Amino acid sequence: MSRITVFSGPERRRRWSDEERLRVLAEAFSPGACVAEVCRRHDISTSLIYTWRSKLRQAHAEAEASEPSVPAFAEALVVDEGAGYCAGTAPAMVIDLARGKRVSVFPSASPAQLVAVLKALR
Repeated sequence: MSRITVFSGPERRRRWSDEERLRVLAEAFSPGACVAEVCRRHDISTSLIYTWRSKLRQAHAEAEASEPSVPAFAEALVVDEGAGYCAGTAPAMVIDLARGKRVSVFPSASPAQLVAVLKALR
């Protein structure tokens, strides 16, 4: 007759709710926090934390991409000409776009070039 061993302990694979994941991520990536210490405290691997963070970033990127673009007004800042800028080296206009993109427009740029660049970054 063969022998069967039954392990009756807690299940090692745990299920984390979205709220628990967000709480652990906020704790791990708060200023001055050490990811390894947070992982030890919650008894999880560091790779799991980084996987959760990656999936959260992807979800936010997909949400931003799926939102329809709504026309909005852009803030314009006027810079004093006497601030020491040379006309040939300083851009005439700097446009800050979503997701940290920035376009510097120099006086020598044609309107067609500017339109092409903005369409490409859209």
